[in-house]
Amino acid sequence: MSNSPIQVALVEDDEVIRESLAVLINGAPGFRCVAACESGEAALERLPAVGADVVLMDIHLPGITGVEAVRRLKPISPATQFIMLTMYEDDSSVFESLAAGATGYLLKRTAHAQVLEAIHDVWMGGAPMTSSIARKVVQSMQRAQTALQTAPQTNSSATAEGLANVSPREEEVLRLLAQGYRYKEIADSLGITVETVRTHLRRIYEKLHVTSRTEAVVAYLKSSPL
Repeated sequence: MSNSPIQVALVEDDEVIRESLAVLINGAPGFRCVAACESGEAALERLPAVGADVVLMDIHLPGITGVEAVRRLKPISPATQFIMLTMYEDDSSVFESLAAGATGYLLKRTAHAQVLEAIHDVWMGGAPMTSSIARKVVQSMQRAQTALQTAPQTNSSATAEGLANVSPREEEVLRLLAQGYRYKEIADSLGITVETVRTHLRRIYEKLHVTSRTEAVVAYLKSSPL
């Protein structure tokens, strides 16, 4: 694995919170704040060129919301992981963010050590969220899988073609991903590095025309149910 620090970007309209997070991240070994945006508009303008590993995104931004910003940024930066920041554990808003391409979420009152732990966890392939949110994600995947299985083949021809082009090693990665393995666990299981796992996933996303792990898993489950 690379010894480079985890590149983190912030999108938060509250200046005090934004600066506090920037100081926290820059002061922690193994982390670096590469951008601090005050709005969704600024994030859309700046973040595609930054190439952050992880973005902490406020859900309730004025103007372009955090949910909409993730929805627009994820296709442009599929390898970037988005963690939503929220004042309250609002299931509907958080779930909407996850559906848009976010990986997890944090309450703004979360202790600093846990913020850094969550950033590292996401970077390693985890997804910080409570059990109630996790259940909604699972239920959504199950509904999506059912819809894919019952849809006419012509509606999923691009996905079917992409799956046909997935290499044996990429299929191994997909299978482990569908079983809930984290990136490091996949790497250990296959005897490769986490960076190699990330490379395989980028290629899988391109082949399947998806932008998130959830979409990739659903596409895989359609053709190869566990």
